[in-house]
Amino acid sequence: MSWFQALVLGIVQGLTEFLPVSSSAHLVLVPWALGWDVDPEAAFVFDVLVQLGTLVAVVIYFWTDLMQMLRSTLRAAIARRRTGDAHLRLTWLVVLGTIPAVAAGLLLKPVVEAAFGSPTAVSVFLLVTAGLLLGAERFGRPAAPLESATWIDALWVGLAQALSIFPGISRSGSTIAAGLTRGLQRTAAARFSFLLSIPVMIGAGLVAGLDLAALPGAAAYVPTVLVGFVAAAVVGYLSIRWLLAFVSRHSLTVFSLYCLAAGVAGLLLSWLRG
Repeated sequence: MSWFQALVLGIVQGLTEFLPVSSSAHLVLVPWALGWDVDPEAAFVFDVLVQLGTLVAVVIYFWTDLMQMLRSTLRAAIARRRTGDAHLRLTWLVVLGTIPAVAAGLLLKPVVEAAFGSPTAVSVFLLVTAGLLLGAERFGRPAAPLESATWIDALWVGLAQALSIFPGISRSGSTIAAGLTRGLQRTAAARFSFLLSIPVMIGAGLVAGLDLAALPGAAAYVPTVLVGFVAAAVVGYLSIRWLLAFVSRHSLTVFSLYCLAAGVAGLLLSWLRG
C-alpha cells in the first residue's frame, strides 16, 4: 500500500464511518473500483489502524459526555445503589444497546467475512441501507430528546447496529434510522448512535489488535498506514461535527439517494467486469 492509497482510504474511512453511507462498503468498493492491488496483509493492518483512528475521533468529540458517564457510574458503584443520574442511565442504555452487536459478531463472523470478499454483496447491502434511511424518513416521528430514551429504544437501536456488521449496511445509518423510528429527535438519534459505536469499536480494535500482533511482518506496513490513521481521525472528527449540525436541520434523504446510487453503480460495475 502506497502513502497515497493510505491517505485516500483514511479520508474515505473518516468520512464514511460516521456519515450514514457505510465505511465498510467504501473500503471494499473504492480500491476495487480503482483497480488497486493491495496486499492482504497491508489491507488488514490498515483496517485495524483506521478503525482506531475513527475511535480516537469519536472519543475526543464526546470526551465531556464520556467523563460524566464514567463519573456517574463510579459514584453509583461506590454507593452500591442506583441513582436518578441521567448520565448513569445513558451508560446503561449504551451497554444494553451494545449486546446485540457483540452477539451478532460472534455468531455470524464467517458469513460476514465472506461478504467482505464480494463487491456484489456489498452493493446489495448498500441498497438495504438506502431502504432503511428512506423508511425512517417515511415512518419516523422524531420528537423525543435523548433523555427520554427507554431500554426498548436502546435495544431496538442495538439490533440495528448488529445488522450493520454486514459490509454495506451503514452502522450510523441503521442506528440513526432505528432511533428515528422510535421517535427520537434527529440529533438525539445521531448522538446515541455515535456513543453506541464506542464500545463496539473498542472491542473490534482489541480483537483485531491481537490478530495483528500475531501477524509476521505486519510492523513493516505500519509507517505508511499511519497516514491513514491520522487522516481517519481528523476527517472523522470533522464528520461527526458536520453531521450533528446537518441532521438538526435536514432529513437523511440525501444519504439514502447516495447509497442507492452507489449500490446500483457497484452492481453495474460488477456486471460489466463479469
